[in-house]
Amino acid sequence: MKALILNSGMGTRMGDLVSQHPKCMTKLNNDQTIISRQLQLLNQMGISEVVITTGPFEDVLIRHCKSLNLPVNYTFVNNSMYSMTNYIYSIYLAREYLENDIVLMHGDLVFEQSVLHDVLNMKESCLAVSSTIPLPEKDFKAVIENGKITKVGIEYFENAVAAQPLYKLNKTDWMVWLREIVRFCDTNNVKCYAENAFNEVSDICNIYPLDIKNRLCREVDTPEDMELVSGMLSAAVSYI
Repeated sequence: MKALILNSGMGTRMGDLVSQHPKCMTKLNNDQTIISRQLQLLNQMGISEVVITTGPFEDVLIRHCKSLNLPVNYTFVNNSMYSMTNYIYSIYLAREYLENDIVLMHGDLVFEQSVLHDVLNMKESCLAVSSTIPLPEKDFKAVIENGKITKVGIEYFENAVAAQPLYKLNKTDWMVWLREIVRFCDTNNVKCYAENAFNEVSDICNIYPLDIKNRLCREVDTPEDMELVSGMLSAAVSYI
């Protein structure tokens, strides 16, 4: 299994915190960065092949990852059009490295070790969701019908639960989704979410919800998010 970490966004809502490095390098507690924590947790779970998409500050990010001295084989894929595209295009650029089972996550995602463990150990392809937190207004939600995820997006509220961009995707399901991502990008549909492509093929791409309830699994989009996540990490038993 490979990990795919998406880091090609500009992180503009973080303000001065990302003036000299990508958002994933923002420091958490104990001088860890978001991505160093992700990579350490992945390594602890036995994942040593990591594909990282990059945008602004690519050289800074590459040096940071390599400085961690983890037993990880990195593949960095730059999206030079990061200011004009969404991460669907970054995945498209990295497609030749992704013909395996994968764990897919956004580079600004902070999660407990137990969450990653449960995601990776689920037999079916899955997405981390929470049935206990309120539906966010502007963030991802997953529509669940007959126990399966049929739509993912910010606009869905009916039959929906809060969702976080942490997926475990078996090769069969991932290839269905990836082919649709390629079709979108080949027709210049590069400013939408990759989940828009999934929504077109969800009848044959079988992704199931993994309910993490109140455990930590949260994107950091703003300085306020960073403050909240840092507080949750301080209280988390799984903090490393």
